[in-house]
Amino acid sequence: MNKAMNAHDSGELSYDVVIVGAGAAGLNAALLLGRARRKVAVIDAAEPRNAPAGHMHGFLSRDGLPPAELLELGRAEITRYGVRLIADRAENISHQSAEDGGPAFTVRLAGGQVLGARRILVATGLRDELPDLPGARERWGKDVLHCPYCHGYEVRDQPLAVLGTHPGAVHQALLLRQWSDDVLFVRHTLDLTPEDRDRLECHGLRVIDGTIDRLAVEDGRLRGIELTDGRALPRAAAFLVPRMVPQDELLTGLGCAKDDGGWVVTDRTGRTSVPGVWAAGNVIDPRAQVVTAAGMGSAAAFAINGDLTEEDVRRSVERRRPARPHSARSEAARPNDAHLNGARANDAHPEAERPEAGRSHAGRREGAGR
Repeated sequence: MNKAMNAHDSGELSYDVVIVGAGAAGLNAALLLGRARRKVAVIDAAEPRNAPAGHMHGFLSRDGLPPAELLELGRAEITRYGVRLIADRAENISHQSAEDGGPAFTVRLAGGQVLGARRILVATGLRDELPDLPGARERWGKDVLHCPYCHGYEVRDQPLAVLGTHPGAVHQALLLRQWSDDVLFVRHTLDLTPEDRDRLECHGLRVIDGTIDRLAVEDGRLRGIELTDGRALPRAAAFLVPRMVPQDELLTGLGCAKDDGGWVVTDRTGRTSVPGVWAAGNVIDPRAQVVTAAGMGSAAAFAINGDLTEEDVRRSVERRRPARPHSARSEAARPNDAHLNGARANDAHPEAERPEAGRSHAGRREGAGR
């Protein structure tokens, strides 16, 4: 097994890869890297986005499994390959160059531990910010829902409501007609264009003009939507679009480039604009389901291991090279060495390998949503 770099041997634990985040993306990356015999640590703050949900769906062979059970199985799998799981929170990641010019990182944990790493994968997810409606937080992930693909089948053929708390609510409502013939669009504070109102009504949805007072919850269940004018709308489930905020402070602190929408830019493998740093899952793509995030973690692991291998090979070649005699005459004979070294550095990190500005999962999200 390759040893982690020596740049962090001053009392710090050193790893080939430190993964921050132990959801589907982080754990699947750790699984692949552990099987590649890399020295890996996973930092687990134990705050999964889908914790309120009783079951997850759309994951082949794991459909209907409780999210906590998937993570428990994943943690057990990665430890079989020597991956170290650390229950803590990463507070800061600093970046410096190793002695041979490669990337090197120091990860400081809330508990005081300091880790060294050759590469970093951030898979810290996002947080859902809900509208300030009584009952919304209480029933979130149960019968106040977001994703039709995750929860639509379980509430099929029941009376549903879509709450107009976000511009994405119209698209959400149009999708939900696939699961139920009885869908109300409660406009709340959303300004509907005449075109959107027409599309909703033509597709069989009834638009309710009125402001929501609260979500009526009785006996541990959503019973309906109550409006400020006193009307009550009996419903079995309600859907809303939360404000999705990436938990990307670590990436921002490292200087990773973002797109115009505020999401970190990566290439197809999750490589960011900062050499040695990858990201995967909901921290860069809010639409990624559990199975998608796991695949993103796998893609990042492949790329990280390949990048480490190239660095290992370069070091092996440099160790085998005979030392060249150093003299003033030899220096004078090679006036263009600095230029050549710069060219070699460019070859080692070609610009084509770096994410382009504006090329991000956010851009692909917009395309998919139209």
